Amino acid sequence: MSGLVAEAEQPTAVVVAFHGGASTAAYFDCPGHPELSLLRAGAARGFTVVALDRPGYGSSAPYPDTMHDPGQRVALAFGALDKVLGEKPRGAGVFLLGHSAGCELAVRMAASDAGAHVLGLALAGTGLRYADAAIDIIKTTTETRRPVGLRDLLWQPAEVYPPEVLSGITNSSTGAPYETETTKNWPRRDFPEKAAEVTVPVHFTVAEHERVWRTDPDALADIEALFTATPRFVHHRQAGAGHNISLSLAAADYHQAVLSFVEQCSRQRRDTQQKVEAD
Repeated sequence: MSGLVAEAEQPTAVVVAFHGGASTAAYFDCPGHPELSLLRAGAARGFTVVALDRPGYGSSAPYPDTMHDPGQRVALAFGALDKVLGEKPRGAGVFLLGHSAGCELAVRMAASDAGAHVLGLALAGTGLRYADAAIDIIKTTTETRRPVGLRDLLWQPAEVYPPEVLSGITNSSTGAPYETETTKNWPRRDFPEKAAEVTVPVHFTVAEHERVWRTDPDALADIEALFTATPRFVHHRQAGAGHNISLSLAAADYHQAVLSFVEQCSRQRRDTQQKVEAD
């Protein structure tokens, strides 16, 4: 697997980020706009940030037949993280961040047996019910066909993005074949099932101009209700952003909100460990 890394010498924690569909790890390090980069913001604030090309993307793209098993994807991601970090310090632990289709992997990792070592989870660009404008478009999406109208869902309004981002500078040429199935099963089966197994704090962001998912109060309440085992669930609405929040002009504000949440989770983990040691 491949990806991007920004290291802090003595990190408070390690933030591991997963991009959405038909994208790359560059989603979190917007080319030509360092002020919008999660990697740079995280390192400046004392975190090591690892943005991985998800299974089926980057250097793992030539092996699509090995990516259909969700457990294999989780194992690959944890294995890649261990390879990247080696013996380097991890601070209070690992925090997972997922965007759009990347939420599937982040939630599965947090819900896995290895997820006991995870500090927290941040999700953005996902949901339980598609917005009305998205329903017909999503239904006609296949492995080889991106239907007319999908771009508008993902990249409008245009004025909230830097102009060069709209040219596709962070896009992958194709998505991963397994994603057609995961996209269909995510809201009705996999998200509800795996969310209930997440036992760490959750930060959930919706963009002001989200067009793929419903973001009304009832829809957000239903999402929060999925996370029955989390000790804390935080809603965050990001003003001035479209679906692809980390490439929008509001990315810096969004990233700082997430990093503040990571700091809170790190403090809580350290306080818990100190209490256990004292006892």
